[in-house]
Amino acid sequence: MGDKFVLLAMCLLVCTLGVAIASSSDGLVRLGLKKQRLGINRINAARIKGAVTTTADSDDSAMNIVSLKNYLDVQYFGEIGIGSPPQKFVVIFDTGSSNLWIPSSHCYFSVACFFHSRYNSSNSSTYTEIGGKPCKINYGSGMILGFFSEDNIQVGNLVVKNQVFIEAIREGSLLLSFASFDGILGLGFQDISVGNVAPIWYSMMQQSLVAERVFSFWFNKDPSASEGGEIVFGGVDQKHFKGHHTYFPVTRKGYWQIELADFLIADQSTGFCTNCTALVDSGTSFVAGPSAVVTKINDAVGAKGFVSMECKNVVAQYGDVMWQLLLLGIQPDKLCSNIGLCSYNVSDAIDIEMVVEQKKEKLTEVGQDLICTACELSVEWMRTQLMQNKTKGRVIEYVNKLCDNLPNPTRELAVDCGKIPNMPTVSFIIGNKSFHLTPEQYILKVEQDYSTFCISGFIALDVPPPQGPLWILGEIFMEAYHTVFDFGNLRVGFAEAV
Repeated sequence: MGDKFVLLAMCLLVCTLGVAIASSSDGLVRLGLKKQRLGINRINAARIKGAVTTTADSDDSAMNIVSLKNYLDVQYFGEIGIGSPPQKFVVIFDTGSSNLWIPSSHCYFSVACFFHSRYNSSNSSTYTEIGGKPCKINYGSGMILGFFSEDNIQVGNLVVKNQVFIEAIREGSLLLSFASFDGILGLGFQDISVGNVAPIWYSMMQQSLVAERVFSFWFNKDPSASEGGEIVFGGVDQKHFKGHHTYFPVTRKGYWQIELADFLIADQSTGFCTNCTALVDSGTSFVAGPSAVVTKINDAVGAKGFVSMECKNVVAQYGDVMWQLLLLGIQPDKLCSNIGLCSYNVSDAIDIEMVVEQKKEKLTEVGQDLICTACELSVEWMRTQLMQNKTKGRVIEYVNKLCDNLPNPTRELAVDCGKIPNMPTVSFIIGNKSFHLTPEQYILKVEQDYSTFCISGFIALDVPPPQGPLWILGEIFMEAYHTVFDFGNLRVGFAEAV
């Protein structure tokens, strides 16, 4: 498979995506992006491993990162067309990988394929069959198995002719059924392309379809805006940034990889990055970094596990009521439904001990009801303490301690939304320039039912030397800084986004 970098990851559920495609008379190819809102259920689905490993087909200088990426947390998508006439697909434009893949009409045995648009070569007059062995891309949530095909690809108002891509005939993860996208369009270097296929960006340049050997991203952080963002092939759009871009050389072809000199919390150096690198990756939402530093960040913002925080919130708001209802003899298995935190069905009533054990197991399941789980666990703990004639104050204190020790099934950590204004600014030192992120920029707001939660935008990723320590600057960073990928000069540029 050649040089591969385990790509981080994670997917989120959205009903329908409309995409605006704008043509241009200034030599630029603009493609509008749509943004979806984050939700806790999709965040839970998009789990990320915390370490990178090498594989047997990689050498000492090459890391295999593909298995870390599952794209389940990515927020920005765009539309392309494949074939003649064009068949439409929603894709992630991913600078952290280099292949284009979409589901194939020959995908019969993977559930995920039936939830997405599938490419049918028999419906395209420009399709060319390519012989050869099947290809495979491994991801954190499974793998993609497919074969190479060739056809014309429409991106914005241009058509890339005879582009080789992957028809996926097996999507090895049920989670991809819930993905908001059909496939991935990689914008990394050919060095990490499976099958050494020329990425579509290379074909654009070779076919003289772009004015300059540059493409750029603008992500719109405003959740209420109709325009989610824009990718421009062949240059930059001046209205999406202010000032001038500061450029940094790519230190290693394959990924858009640059040097990172230091990382600051509240203008204080963490003292960790003496030889760090960073990948600029549009294919993940979060900023990932060494756990030693990320732990400091999350401690500074008071981040806690989702389950622990929800448990403590339930105890703070309903602890007194729970206590009184238990004293009145309300059955524990009905108490949480009585106060409106759980739905209760008489036909589902079972022993409370079984409920507790099931709820503990469900802490690791996607789509759990955190509030109901927290209530039922808290009630059971209170009940056992009440049987020992403990006072209310001692019981509440005891339950809060147990809340702190609950396992957190994801790496993402929750924070108190009301404390965001008091959280520190963090800074990436790249070259001799500081790139700041305010708490409003690095704290993400996600939704569950009718509630809004806040989570830290930093997750841990430990990559050992010589490839690491490694950071991944995902959508959170790119929302704050308009980003230019300058292929002609092998450099990446940042300017303050507007």
